[in-house]
Amino acid sequence: METRYSYAGVLLNQPANGRLTFGWPSQSIAGVSHFEHISPRSSALPADLDEAAHRCLVAGFDGATSVPGTLKELIDRGLGGVILFTRNIRDAQQVRRLTDELRAIRPDLLVAIDNEGGGIGHLVSAGAPDVPGSYALGVVDDPNLTARCADALAGHLATLGITASYAPVADLQHRPDNPIVRTRAFGADPELAARHLHAWITATEGRGIASCAKHFPGHGGTVTDSHHGMAVDPRPYDELRADLEPFRAAVAAGVPMLMSAHVVFPALDPGRPATLSRRILGDVLRHDLGFDGVLVSDALEMKAIADAYGEAAGARIALAAGADQVIVAVGDLGVTLACRDAVLDALRTGVLAQERVEEAAGRVRRLAARYATPPLAVAGWDAEAGLVAARRAVRGRGVPPAVRGAHVVDLFPPPHPALNWGGEDLLTEMRAVDPTATGTSVTGEPADPAELVDGMLRCCGDAPLVVATCDAGLHPWQLRLRDALLARRPDAVRVDTGLPEGGALCSYGRGRANLRAVAEALAGVADG
Repeated sequence: METRYSYAGVLLNQPANGRLTFGWPSQSIAGVSHFEHISPRSSALPADLDEAAHRCLVAGFDGATSVPGTLKELIDRGLGGVILFTRNIRDAQQVRRLTDELRAIRPDLLVAIDNEGGGIGHLVSAGAPDVPGSYALGVVDDPNLTARCADALAGHLATLGITASYAPVADLQHRPDNPIVRTRAFGADPELAARHLHAWITATEGRGIASCAKHFPGHGGTVTDSHHGMAVDPRPYDELRADLEPFRAAVAAGVPMLMSAHVVFPALDPGRPATLSRRILGDVLRHDLGFDGVLVSDALEMKAIADAYGEAAGARIALAAGADQVIVAVGDLGVTLACRDAVLDALRTGVLAQERVEEAAGRVRRLAARYATPPLAVAGWDAEAGLVAARRAVRGRGVPPAVRGAHVVDLFPPPHPALNWGGEDLLTEMRAVDPTATGTSVTGEPADPAELVDGMLRCCGDAPLVVATCDAGLHPWQLRLRDALLARRPDAVRVDTGLPEGGALCSYGRGRANLRAVAEALAGVADG
């Protein structure tokens, strides 16, 4: 049995096995994660429509010292933006040269980056200000301090020639087993999140940098990371309303961009992730929330889209559903070209409406007119705001006045493949405030846990033992190592560097400022 229905200008076929295929006038393309390069048809589109289609794309690329030729061609044809990652960053001077080179090709190109603070960012080697992640800011609940942290991040971006930041996170952290939002959110309370989103967006705007609230309509009610698979939020509509409120607050604060979530919300649109849902992007976002800025998709190569639909089909459907820009973050520009060609082909055949692409491109042009050019002069920022916030966020119970000369066992998951990890670890920060500290960092399940525990305890000897975990409930190997250590050293001090899990101290994040603040608390150093 096969169900056929029309959606956003694309004929979808849903066979009995549940896998979607995309019916086109002359072909049928199955949703796959890897696809052949789709060449444009020989008939050329009008130049203005070709330029409009390119405006709807944001491309990642490999390289830090020069702009690839293929990227130059895309920019010449109207590419809406580029997104930088750690792979593009060496130091501050190099980044500024790169952004200047990009704008020399076309001055109205938007240059963007993920810049949430805490452990989520790509500019560690370029001297990014140390600020805690959003959850720590929510724990402190001082919007003025949040604004100072956001101002520091935005001021730094301005010096680098980066004028669009895909931050802040507007998701609410609901579930203890959510694997992707966690300390990236300001918390679980929509009113608290709204306060801090307003502070962050206003401060970023004050620097002339475009902010972007994400991931609409919320990723906090899922148990799947959409980088790795299709995420579903099964809650009824009445429960989803709270998650919309932070986004409503962001719109009221004048946020110029929102980013969609690759999450299915059966209560809003059964079976279609928000990025591809005209009902969610149109009825809820445009009509209910009244948002008229640029809606950008999360990256299309994430498996929630790539595995179920394919990146190229995802680009077509997202634009038809109401997205204004789609991000192709991978460094391989061949994926971007395939998405671009699919959009052009859909315009030629009438599958994708010309009016929809022109509307989207118009929004992108207005965004670029306001934000593409970096300021000529950048005032300084409060370099201490992040550490002040991180110190105020640390919460504890029953910690000795000082733990000096400790052996620190720092257990934490390996870097997320799509998010930067700048090499931060608790031992480094402990040694900065107590040079007599020693320790061990473990970022994955060891081959021989018993041997590792024996070795760590031998190294520790009679010194105080500190055992730090990060999201141990999601990574059982941490629980096993922690419990094995505590069984032999019940006097050990437990520390949580993610969300609270019963430790004596909690930093609410693993940014460098978070770890320095908890190190100071352990060592009994009041002011660093």
